Amino acid sequence: HLVLWKMKSSSLLLRRIGNNGASLMSRSRSSSRVATAPARLTNISESSKHVRPSSYFSPSSSFFTASASLHSNADPASKTYKYWNREEYARKGRYDYLIKISPESIVKEAKVIVLADSDDDANSALSESLPFGSKILHTGSTLADFDELRKSVNPSEQPNIIFVSPSCPKARKQLPLLLAAFPSIEWVHVRSAGIDFVVSEALDELVETNPNLKITNAKGQFSSSLAEYAMMACSYFAKDLPRLLKQKQNKNWEKYDVEELRGKTMGIVGYGDIGRAVCKLAHVYGMNIVALRRNPKLSANDEYCNVVYGTDKASLNKLMSESDYIVCSAPSTVETRGMVNADAFAAVKEDAVFINLGRGPVVDEDAMVEALKDGKLKGAALDVFKEEPLPKNNELWELDNVLLSPHNMDQTNTFMHEATEFFVFENLPRFICGKDLLNPVDPKRGY
Repeated sequence: HLVLWKMKSSSLLLRRIGNNGASLMSRSRSSSRVATAPARLTNISESSKHVRPSSYFSPSSSFFTASASLHSNADPASKTYKYWNREEYARKGRYDYLIKISPESIVKEAKVIVLADSDDDANSALSESLPFGSKILHTGSTLADFDELRKSVNPSEQPNIIFVSPSCPKARKQLPLLLAAFPSIEWVHVRSAGIDFVVSEALDELVETNPNLKITNAKGQFSSSLAEYAMMACSYFAKDLPRLLKQKQNKNWEKYDVEELRGKTMGIVGYGDIGRAVCKLAHVYGMNIVALRRNPKLSANDEYCNVVYGTDKASLNKLMSESDYIVCSAPSTVETRGMVNADAFAAVKEDAVFINLGRGPVVDEDAMVEALKDGKLKGAALDVFKEEPLPKNNELWELDNVLLSPHNMDQTNTFMHEATEFFVFENLPRFICGKDLLNPVDPKRGY
């Protein structure tokens, strides 16, 4: 239905966001992109569809929802969940919509600098769909690219947000330099679930000296496609897909027994958003699920997982010994690097399948190769590796019992665009309205 909205006068908006708010209603210089509120919205539905895909946002299911149900990927013990999941978060775009219909809800202006390759097409929403009360000051991939901005003494040109894209080739080095150059920064958003490409000692030191600095990521954007991959990998070995392909090639009609996934045990190393998305699908298949996480008590009432262990070595080895299929979805951190080691593979259940879709450095690849060669493991499905691209002389290329993919099992044709849209339509409006941000991360822990 059509709703006629007569918005408050622009002077009310300017009073609300302070003296610097005038920049919202004026045209920026060529290096900036400013989003401004129109004088009038005559059709909310028509206005919305120009700024976002219709699948992202629905007023009837977001802003007007009286109370959001718990996102089901949340820790069951949590009263309020602070992480995003694109399929299940109950109030998508709530604050973006609020800004549109009520500009006086703006608390502060968002002034963003973008650390990315300027040709990164996945960042198109930054130039096309910014919420009211925000602007892009500049985009660059090195500190030198922001020299003109550093010289500015205009308070309205002092950034308070850094958006970091994986397309920036030296983000780990450049991010601390930008934070030091612009002490006005309040928030860093990373356009990926893993933040290992920006973590450094220099960043840790800056975070320690500025405890109010917030860092968020794009967790929850990639979980569903990786969960589908995990179940495909299980079926690949359970139904012996390599044999099927060979028989087809040889025109060989030969029946053979296959395995069911129903009743098998899946072990999940790293029970975060990806791990839980895998767990949900495995539960539908009728599998039993055991998992590792730092704080098992948070999953005491989990409706999908049968048992949750801690992350100590004994618990890891126990999970390895109990599981027919092991999914590693742990992030790469100081604590997890080399976590799945020779001892873990020595404890593994005979004929188990190992699936790594988290980060390559979490696994001791040499120990895994030995387990694959001596038959301890039936097989492995690997989307991530210690070194990427995987060198052509790596032995994994030659093993028949390995399903190998080039770290692309979450790479849909929209996945990075959707990660940017999460920033533009969800977290950026929250910042503008002075609300808590979703997906906070601890750079020291790495997640």
